Amino acid sequence: MQKLIDLYRQWKGAEPANVHQLAGAGSNRSYFRLTDQDGQTVIGVIGTSRDENHAFIYLTEHFSRRKLPVPEVLAASDDELRYLQTDLGSVSLFDAVRGGREAGGRYTLKEQELLRKTIRELPNIQIRGARGLDFSNCYPQAEFNVDSVLFDLNYFKYCFLKATELDFHELKLEADFRLFAKDLTTDTDNPVPEMECFLYRDFQARNVMLDPEGNPRFIDYQGGRKGPYYYDLASFLWQASAKYPHKLRRELVYEYYNSLKNYIEVPPARHFANRLSLFVLFRTLQVLGAYGFRGYYEQKKHFIESIPPAIHNLRELLASSSQFHYPYLMDVLRQLTELPQYAQIETIGSRADGYKITDLNPYKAHPQDGPATFSKYDAQGPLVVRVFSFSFTKGIPEDESGNGGGYVFDCRSTHNPGRYEPYKKLTGLDEPVIRFLEDDGEILTFLDSVYKLADAHVRRYIQRGFTSLMFCFGCTGGQHRSVYSAQHLAEHIHEKFGIEVRICHREQHITQTLEARQHEV
Repeated sequence: MQKLIDLYRQWKGAEPANVHQLAGAGSNRSYFRLTDQDGQTVIGVIGTSRDENHAFIYLTEHFSRRKLPVPEVLAASDDELRYLQTDLGSVSLFDAVRGGREAGGRYTLKEQELLRKTIRELPNIQIRGARGLDFSNCYPQAEFNVDSVLFDLNYFKYCFLKATELDFHELKLEADFRLFAKDLTTDTDNPVPEMECFLYRDFQARNVMLDPEGNPRFIDYQGGRKGPYYYDLASFLWQASAKYPHKLRRELVYEYYNSLKNYIEVPPARHFANRLSLFVLFRTLQVLGAYGFRGYYEQKKHFIESIPPAIHNLRELLASSSQFHYPYLMDVLRQLTELPQYAQIETIGSRADGYKITDLNPYKAHPQDGPATFSKYDAQGPLVVRVFSFSFTKGIPEDESGNGGGYVFDCRSTHNPGRYEPYKKLTGLDEPVIRFLEDDGEILTFLDSVYKLADAHVRRYIQRGFTSLMFCFGCTGGQHRSVYSAQHLAEHIHEKFGIEVRICHREQHITQTLEARQHEV
């Protein structure tokens, strides 16, 4: 961090008045907003990969010379592990169209216009950005080719398909993969050089910033390379969580197609649509591989929740396209979408406005668990979480489910309101005690760690079809800290997962049930 401050001082001639770390994304880079005495800001970046940083710096300088809507690199360290760039603000396209996304694809006219502006600008960076660009500076590779396609297809096979335990013939699937890869990288029926473009690679709403007039500005293109323009269009419009309705998606494809005409000769519309379908299929398999790894292996909630709409996209694609000439691959994918765990994904209306989910996990056991073993208490059914508060002097609550117990948390390290006369006859459910604990803050820090652990455990129990989970909070008298903690964890789990949560404040003789609700993603 100090080296970034030093770089800022060398560039600005003074120390920053304020440094604020920005929320992390999926990369290994850290972002900071640095503010001077006059309130002017820049973005500082610290990366761990010199090659990746070099790619961003080179591409940004090249795009800036081409007058493309990207940030400007203001300064970079000699080793290129740190750099400063202009601040494009805090409003991303992802945030600006959140309402339409959360409404299941019912985008307002204003949101639709922002999407149109963005999609019309995409050919600018793809075509003009490629002119004079030395692709050898790209990271981790210079071009989209057969090897990179096969890598992504095998990523899907090993990280998602195999985990479902669907039976398939490895060699037959590999043969169709190779044919698919050849078709993606070679268009023998079209003389237009579709491969001579800048492939953004990670073109998504999170990587588009909006200026005050709603004009798009592009970031995070350091993974780009030479490749076909179809890829980015498929990546953007078939993003699993966006839930674009068919009509809007068609309109946006049309906007892109007409904008592309301003830069290069375009193929006939039917040929364009058929080629685009190939890339939509490829991108769908690619993201399912990522969701399998980042979701089921790494237990990241966002990726797990993205699986249902991705499966829905795949099911729609298989139903609407007849030009895929990979019979064995198509058969495997149809079997995949018909598996019981995915058959439970229901669409509302004629398109995927929302998804009702009961079990998202195709694993019978987590890969690290070894062979799956189930007891009589692991029967498939809705998970019920029981949360207790208790006094350690009276013993830990018994687990009546027969599972042998669950988590037990000791609250006694936190500040005890029971030591003070005004709170001695109150409990952790009473407002004065709640204010005392929250103003003190120790209990909030304690619960932050508990929430993270509990969230991961509840999610895995839901995925594996378990029916019972137990959390216990103990303190000296089972009256203040443990009651507060148990109540707040119970409400947190119920709010986040919508499952039934039973609360028992044992020493206070208080019980409560938070009823399960229909959980939708």
